[in-house]
Amino acid sequence: MEYRVVIPAAGQGKRMKAGKNKQFLKLRGEPLIVHTIRLFQEDPWCERVILVANPEELELMNELAKKHSLSKVTVVEGGKERQHSVRKGINSIEGDMIVLVHDGARPFVTRDVIHSLVQKAAEMGAVTAAVPVKETIKRVISKRVVNTLKRDELWTIQTPQAFQLKLVKEAHEKAQAAHMLGTDDASLVEWLGHEVAIVEGDYQNIKLTTPDDLLFAEAIMKEREMRKS
Repeated sequence: MEYRVVIPAAGQGKRMKAGKNKQFLKLRGEPLIVHTIRLFQEDPWCERVILVANPEELELMNELAKKHSLSKVTVVEGGKERQHSVRKGINSIEGDMIVLVHDGARPFVTRDVIHSLVQKAAEMGAVTAAVPVKETIKRVISKRVVNTLKRDELWTIQTPQAFQLKLVKEAHEKAQAAHMLGTDDASLVEWLGHEVAIVEGDYQNIKLTTPDDLLFAEAIMKEREMRKS
């Protein structure tokens, strides 16, 4: 089954405190965004990678793609918010296909999860990777516990999220018209009234957001190297 993937990479990642777009931070000598794109570059199901970049970094992203032989990449200009960038990315795609949306700062998703998402999206229309929460979650207001939520009903949402192209385009267009900003692309489809399914992901599919996450990333890479040897 073929799909295309939209990777928003226009944000500046201020929580990383790197003084630059975190996508250019090095992991094992290569930029973070290169590690993420390579997941899809090497997947035979992936037909095209739509990399959505900051207007000031378009040339740099194109140079990275060329330098690292990422031949599936098409770079498009992003918007002010992540949602606007994703909308620009999906609007650059035509036809009737499955489209994935994936964070540029998640370089550890597995091919098995990606393929499960593609297959489920073809069936259900919208699906997201997620993992069950491990800790007890309490609702707190003004530093006072209001109630304890049922842990067996709670999942941590990840990316990729996968959609039938027509559905996710409709969700983005109607959200744009209503000036509605969602927390992720699946939330826009939920707002539209369409069911979103879950594919169980992987706890190693972390999003690199803070400096501490770089330590976890190194540990994951070492563990995977040991597994291969």
